[in-house]
Amino acid sequence: MTLLGLILLPLVGAAVAWIVGRSRPTAPRFVAIVTSVAVFGLAIAALVQVLQSGDHALSATTKGMLLVLDGLSLPLVLLTGLLGVVAVTASWAMTDRPGVHHALLLALEAAVMTVFLAGDLILFYVGWEAVLIPMFFLIGGWGHENRRHAALKFFLYTFVGSVLMLAGLIVVMMTVKSTVIGAPTTAIDLATQSWLFWLVAIGMLVKIPVFPLHTWLPDAHVEAPTAGSIMLAGVLLKMGGYGLMRVAIPYAPAGFAAASPVLGAFGSAGIIYGALMAFAQVDLKRLVAYSSVAHMGFVVLGIATGTALGYAAAMLAMVSHGLVSALLFLLVGSLYERTHTREIARFGGLGARTPRWGGLFVFAALASLGLPGLSGFPGELLAMIQGFGAFGWWMVFAAIGALLGAVYNLSAVRRVVHGERAPEWDALADITRSDTIAAIVLCVGIVVIGVVPGLVLRLTDPAVTLLVRALGGGS
Repeated sequence: MTLLGLILLPLVGAAVAWIVGRSRPTAPRFVAIVTSVAVFGLAIAALVQVLQSGDHALSATTKGMLLVLDGLSLPLVLLTGLLGVVAVTASWAMTDRPGVHHALLLALEAAVMTVFLAGDLILFYVGWEAVLIPMFFLIGGWGHENRRHAALKFFLYTFVGSVLMLAGLIVVMMTVKSTVIGAPTTAIDLATQSWLFWLVAIGMLVKIPVFPLHTWLPDAHVEAPTAGSIMLAGVLLKMGGYGLMRVAIPYAPAGFAAASPVLGAFGSAGIIYGALMAFAQVDLKRLVAYSSVAHMGFVVLGIATGTALGYAAAMLAMVSHGLVSALLFLLVGSLYERTHTREIARFGGLGARTPRWGGLFVFAALASLGLPGLSGFPGELLAMIQGFGAFGWWMVFAAIGALLGAVYNLSAVRRVVHGERAPEWDALADITRSDTIAAIVLCVGIVVIGVVPGLVLRLTDPAVTLLVRALGGGS
């Protein structure tokens, strides 16, 4: 019941929030926070059960629906539960149709949980597509000036990719005669795998998103409300990396082996391109958006190596990026709500005017650039090491992109937090108490994973080892 509760509880909370919001505008936020905290509590309970189980996994079948929780999905389920709480906190002061807004947030959480828990290809695809609906309406209904264009672009890009992925999944199900996710007992012939991998993977690569399929992401992030950006960067992008490891690679291992150099090139290009574009931005939120392209490039690079350590690096990088990006979007959204601008040139000296916000932003920037001791360092370093082992000197380009990460992050700190104080913000209030608490929780997670990355690796190791062993690979 724990696994099913992770999906049903946010759905029930969404219905209650929508109903009570029609008569009591302040009630939905309390419904949402109680529900999201309860979901996170269930995720922690699932963690305890997995650690106590002999096979490091949980499974449940309810009315023909197979749910599975193991080392690949558990870190992302915990991340989704935590960021669900942060997203509700970030939208605490929402006054524009709060019932619908919080209902969509909870429905989005339920859909993402479905993707991460699905043990059946049909349920996996249903969850994958269901994610589009609440995110589309969150961007289009509560976004900024160009929200409709951004929402439509997000929907079209991801929907087209999903349709191609569906075609690949249909081929898989017709070939292996089963919808249960896992390495097939009936092998798919090598000629089919060569194109089947790309057909299944395309929707996942769009979701990550890899360069050059990334163009929907900056617009969606910039126009989305703060809570939408937190969930989009924090967990929705992770669906792509998870899908590659859970579905695309096991069903077409030979196709993946042939495609891995291309995936490695995509990852390296994303690292460099995302960093360069982030440095060129004049909009603070768009800078953070492009940083996601760079960080997810490390995820693709880790997966492309095809090794257990590469997959572990990808998982570690995904969890880290989920925490760091959520913190950055929370801080940028908090600043925008008080200044109604994201133009970097208009800021300066905010560290003196808003010391809590400034200190948190500096911390987030250091985590984003991969400072040792913070969560961004171990996963990205491990991905680079595995990349050098798999692809050789080509990883020099990815290393340059990693150095550029320090350039754009420190540049943002210099222009926004330090320097001459802008007179127009002399009366600017500091970050609110609720946002401060949410930010500190994320900071604690960033430090803990940076200092003890083994907490994540301990969860992922059994699953990635079994995956590589099933594919006939090494460590």
